[in-house]
Amino acid sequence: MIETRQLIVPWDSSRDPSELRRHEWLITNGLGGYASGTLAGIPARKYHGLLVANLTDPKGRHIMVSRCDEMILVGTRRVHLGGAEFGGERIVGESHEVLTEFKLDHRIAVWRFAFEGRVLEKSIVMPHNQNTVCVRYQLVSGDRIELHVRPYLSFRRHDESPSAAPDDFTLLASRGRHEVHHVSSSLVLRIAMKPGTNRFMTEDRDEIEFFYRIERDRGDPPFESAHSPGYFATTLDENDPSTTFVATTHGWDRIDFDVPALFEAERRRIDTLLQLAPDVQGDDFAEQLAMAADQFIVLPGSRLEESVMSQAQGSELRTIYAGYHWFGDWGRDTMISLEGLTLCTGRYREAGAILRTFSNYVKDGLLPNLFPEGERQALYHTVDATLWYFHAIARYIARTGDRIIIGQLFPVLQSIVAHYLQGTRFNIGVDAKDGLVAAAADGYQLTWMDAKVDGWVVTPRRGKPVEIQALWYNALMYMAAWAKKMNSSSELYEHEAARVYRSFNDRYWHAERDCLFDVVDGPEGDDPAIRPNQVFAISLDHPVLDRERWPAVIDTVRNRLLTPFGLRTLSADHADYKSHYRGDLRARDAAYHQGTVWPWLIGHYVDAVLKLNPDSNAARQLLLGFRQHLTQAGIGSISEIFDAEDPYSPGGCIAQAWSVAEVLRAWIRTKPA
Repeated sequence: MIETRQLIVPWDSSRDPSELRRHEWLITNGLGGYASGTLAGIPARKYHGLLVANLTDPKGRHIMVSRCDEMILVGTRRVHLGGAEFGGERIVGESHEVLTEFKLDHRIAVWRFAFEGRVLEKSIVMPHNQNTVCVRYQLVSGDRIELHVRPYLSFRRHDESPSAAPDDFTLLASRGRHEVHHVSSSLVLRIAMKPGTNRFMTEDRDEIEFFYRIERDRGDPPFESAHSPGYFATTLDENDPSTTFVATTHGWDRIDFDVPALFEAERRRIDTLLQLAPDVQGDDFAEQLAMAADQFIVLPGSRLEESVMSQAQGSELRTIYAGYHWFGDWGRDTMISLEGLTLCTGRYREAGAILRTFSNYVKDGLLPNLFPEGERQALYHTVDATLWYFHAIARYIARTGDRIIIGQLFPVLQSIVAHYLQGTRFNIGVDAKDGLVAAAADGYQLTWMDAKVDGWVVTPRRGKPVEIQALWYNALMYMAAWAKKMNSSSELYEHEAARVYRSFNDRYWHAERDCLFDVVDGPEGDDPAIRPNQVFAISLDHPVLDRERWPAVIDTVRNRLLTPFGLRTLSADHADYKSHYRGDLRARDAAYHQGTVWPWLIGHYVDAVLKLNPDSNAARQLLLGFRQHLTQAGIGSISEIFDAEDPYSPGGCIAQAWSVAEVLRAWIRTKPA
């Protein structure tokens, strides 16, 4: 249920408690760090944690506090909130018995519990740009309760396999402040309760071999153990109705704040962001997506040293994290997402900062594919991320009118085109015979269909992929226009664009299937597989496909690939089609781009459809399924992928940047006049 800047998930104890373990929540801190778990408070992934800090030393995101369990005591009644799951389907935790609702209030996670005539609210916020988490407990109504809050510690990098044996920690306590040190690393965690009239009860507890249900279902190591040094104990009543657990990797001075003011500051921050976005105001669904968009726009916490260079250039360091929980910043995802996440939400300054940030990473004419977790050095095995960069810049200029950025980035863009024409790494380059871009390198997956497991590239797409030609043509057309604005010659770009247009329309039309080949000049010839990549030949600003063929392509995509949550990645009549994304890593990657639905594709499908039929009301119907989805998986966000067939179960990341970005962009574009 969506209300004004709130997303509410009601609950009653008669329902199947496993539902609460399937729904996940996420809040973020603007540094790439996060807090996340299930609505039940029982962790189901190795990535779940109450404080996952993105650190510079050691680099990367680390789970500092894996969870907090709460024990509520009323007379002889004890209620255990949170908990864990163990072998034999044994569940420890009673949240499902007393929970009445969960809600996101301005992206603050809030649980409401009712028991023995009392109502208790638990609220979680992460102060922006801090590796800190605050968990506030407030007795809303009823008589006195006693509350115990027990943190469990991990101190492992979030992408590492969980350990079945608990680590060793040292606890130092002084004047209500407690520092936890890991015996074999430099990591330090500071924990406290505010106000400081609480008691900390030193009672070591090792929780041995609880397991993560989702990791088990994915065929990954599921068992972990965690250590708790003790618990905080306090009493809540009408005179002192609230207390807050605080955990941080910063110094004590960073958590010397007024708790209610901190929560209010986060609400004001969100309200201020939404004031920048007139296109979403007054539209509850659009506002939810705009708030979700905020979670992906990041000052990368593990690469803060790079901000010095950005500031020296008069810019800022900004990037986009592709998805939670496991993705960092990917060049392709960033450029595809930029319009929806920043331009549609009025965050123009950050959009410009992102574009300038990535110009510093261009190497041999290529934009980075990704930055591995905790690393400064990028990987460059992508043919399309660089071409999406032109698209993102053009959309930024069209929205903001910022012409200065062309002068700043034009030399980099010229270099990119020159490298593509001459040929660059991974055999990426223009074929002199026809002007089309070819890309092929053994062992590498160079397009967005990039699944690879145990050396097996599932969809190699070697040769000349269809969307690469559409993006290349688009880039050349932009460059011709920008060259004129820079009083530079546009002849090269115009000549190459004309060659691409002729060659594309000569080579890619598959008359028997009324659509486009997915790849031409591959190792085994031309690939007639019906995939969604052909949509980009119509949807981009400068369509490379002859207009007379647009209706046939749209009809084929609609009939073979369209679902309520985006486009299938392969038509069901293909021998390699997979209807469901599940199983171990090999099984999942075999389905990842072989039928599995990707929501981000719906944005460009809507663009293509509107070019043929400007009926925005009809186009908006293609997006309605996402409203209900906001309460189905990652609460308040849109998943990375969906199964290819009914009931279209979501999978992959619970919050994916380009899913949110493209649905938001398409929703705004189809706004009724």
